Amino acid sequence: MTTRWTWQPLDEEKQEVAAQLSQELHIPLPVARILVHRGVTSVKDATNFFRPKLQALHDPFLMKDMDLAVARLNKAVGTKEPILVYGDYDVDGTTAVALVYKFLRIAGCSEAQLHYYIPDRGDDGYGVSHTGIDYAARRGVKLVIVLDCGIKALREIEYAKEQGIDFIVCDHHQPDEGLPPAVAVLDAKREENTYPFTELSGCGVGFKLMQAFAMTNNIRISKLYALLDLCAVSIASDLVSVLGENRILFYHGLKQLNRDPSPSLAGIIESCGLKPGSITAGDIVYKIGPLINASGRMMNGRRTVDLLLSSTIEEAKEICQEVERSNNQRRALDKEITKEAHEQIISQELHKKHKLIVVYGAEWHKGVIGIVASRLAEQYARPVIVLSGMGENVSGSARSANNFDMYHAIDLHKDLLINFGGHPYAAGLTLAKENLSDFVQRIVAYADGAIPPGKPETVIELDEELKLTQINHTLLRNINRLYPFGPDNPTPAFFTRGLMDTGESRAVGRKEEHLRPEVTDAMNRRYPFSSIAFGQAKSLGVVKSGKTFAMCYHLEENVHNGVANLQLRVTDIKPDEELPF
Repeated sequence: MTTRWTWQPLDEEKQEVAAQLSQELHIPLPVARILVHRGVTSVKDATNFFRPKLQALHDPFLMKDMDLAVARLNKAVGTKEPILVYGDYDVDGTTAVALVYKFLRIAGCSEAQLHYYIPDRGDDGYGVSHTGIDYAARRGVKLVIVLDCGIKALREIEYAKEQGIDFIVCDHHQPDEGLPPAVAVLDAKREENTYPFTELSGCGVGFKLMQAFAMTNNIRISKLYALLDLCAVSIASDLVSVLGENRILFYHGLKQLNRDPSPSLAGIIESCGLKPGSITAGDIVYKIGPLINASGRMMNGRRTVDLLLSSTIEEAKEICQEVERSNNQRRALDKEITKEAHEQIISQELHKKHKLIVVYGAEWHKGVIGIVASRLAEQYARPVIVLSGMGENVSGSARSANNFDMYHAIDLHKDLLINFGGHPYAAGLTLAKENLSDFVQRIVAYADGAIPPGKPETVIELDEELKLTQINHTLLRNINRLYPFGPDNPTPAFFTRGLMDTGESRAVGRKEEHLRPEVTDAMNRRYPFSSIAFGQAKSLGVVKSGKTFAMCYHLEENVHNGVANLQLRVTDIKPDEELPF
């Protein structure tokens, strides 16, 4: 697998803007340049970026249909109608259900009035289902608030309407040509959108509904802000943009998660071996989110909401143990299915024949195929669709690579699908088995034509060039002010060229698979720097060649024996002559 570095230095006008920001804000110039790269060009915007304020959240009534949604919800709450809170089975959907359910309970709804429902992957499939609507009807529900799905459930919501059940749709996915016949459709991606920010998570849309509900009922907004830890978990796990309004929700949600998490999340944090006070976005993505997801993958997702609604840490830890047992089963299945998928790819040479890989296993567990697709997409550096199903219908999970728009590719072939949803980087789909062969042939042919020729490669997008003399603790402190990182605001990636080995660089690790470059500036050997390059022992020859080379890296602190030293976490190494700029 080859790597390609890309770097777009600022033009002269933007360099002047960055220089002004650096001077007026007293921040290092490289940090000011990163701000400009990310669309922050004024002192006011930079100040708000460094310190996002809850007061800067948009008026929820700017969202189309919000007035209709709140009016219908007020009626249901006031007349004590049974209400069903319905959400997708992933982290975003289950945190959204927990947030709305919790706040409606805070607002005075009784436990008898409120119900919640998470579709079963096997029985219901994705999104709003007839099974879920029948569940609502049996309980006398007349209003369903659906979260993180529903924007494409035209037939299902029409079915509910025939039974006298109203829907408020809170979704953040791309709608089709028509909208569902709901009382209100809250989705900033709808064609006639009136809302200033289009990248909310599903839980974020639920938050906006509750914000509007609080405003019309004189409920202290601080009671809603106390649930922002759920928003933070949803934003990190669903990989939505962390700029704009999401940055405000994520910034304060992470604070809540670290300072005063709900008993349920405190139990989850403890079960993950983490400690409040130092929870990062990465901890959510790699530890908290997967544990929450495990229930929806291997059990009924309703158990996830039970977990998120736990009233004590002990109750949450008890459910976490149950979920962890399920997660262990998931890991075993993940390993087995990934192995079988690899064998299918190699035996059929799919990675050599096509630019998009599709694999199918009739008995593969539907709760695991998304994880498998992510692994395969990373390993083969190309988009992947993993399909499973033994009955009349087949389900699939798709993951992108190298900026291929997976959602668009699937949308072009929706005439063969029963249902689909997602975004450019990840999507899910359902189709009749009789259409499987046609779908595979068509989408593979489309990708072969749409993806540029050449070997698969990993693209590394660089923010700024640094000299070793510019790297110090002040720089790192100011880089950390850009936190939290995520989509549209990634951890800053730097590069330095003209490096030489000090003579101390070596391979490390049990199998000597890692590299610890000890480098210095070829022009100024007084500045040696320590670094770590995981899985890159193959680059030792470049480092030891006697020629100058470049490294791209993230800047971090390495604490050893209580002493914090700056360290370069290296992501790639190239000879200077191979740089494209």
